[in-house]
Amino acid sequence: MTNPGAIWKQVQRPLAMSVLCGAMLASLSGCVALVAGGAISGTLAATDRRTLGAQTEDRAIEVKGGIKLNNVIGDAGHTNINSFNRRALLTGEVRDEAMKAAAERELRSIEGVLSVINELEIAGPSSYTSRSNDALITTKVKASLVDMKDISANSYQVVTERGVVYLQGRVTQREGQIGADVARGVSGVSKVVKVFEYITEEEWKSYQPSKPAGNS
Repeated sequence: MTNPGAIWKQVQRPLAMSVLCGAMLASLSGCVALVAGGAISGTLAATDRRTLGAQTEDRAIEVKGGIKLNNVIGDAGHTNINSFNRRALLTGEVRDEAMKAAAERELRSIEGVLSVINELEIAGPSSYTSRSNDALITTKVKASLVDMKDISANSYQVVTERGVVYLQGRVTQREGQIGADVARGVSGVSKVVKVFEYITEEEWKSYQPSKPAGNS
């Protein structure tokens, strides 16, 4: 009998690459890309270790946060919000410490936010070239994670800012170390920051697909 896990592994890399390339182009153009429709979105959502409710809240936090920070910072900085399980990672560049604190305060005021990881730099907005390089690094890290055995690439969320890779996700200590090692091996990465939510090996087992009947 064909192993469904093996089939998924075979299609995961080309699927991931098509999604990632579309996402990279969207981030550079400022447009929202709907890549391959709801079938892919549904598959990825089903393998996400967050609940569907948490995934929905994370998207809402990112949208609401973007609006709030645009009102506070405007053209005086460049910010990104990536929420995972209601823990918001704030990256980018702002003019001064006061603006950095104001950005965090606005993000914390959003309903549902459990914590804010404020990684804003006091610097001028990054260049188009820098953001292009960051998007490429993110794509390469995600593709490298897909190539690794014994981990699920969809368990990681990858964010890159000025060559620094931030890794989010609900992972075990073992998975977290593997993910960090993979990211460090990608060209162009200057530093890897782990902002994981760790789970136990017992919890990890509950996320593994059941073996088909008849397979040992």
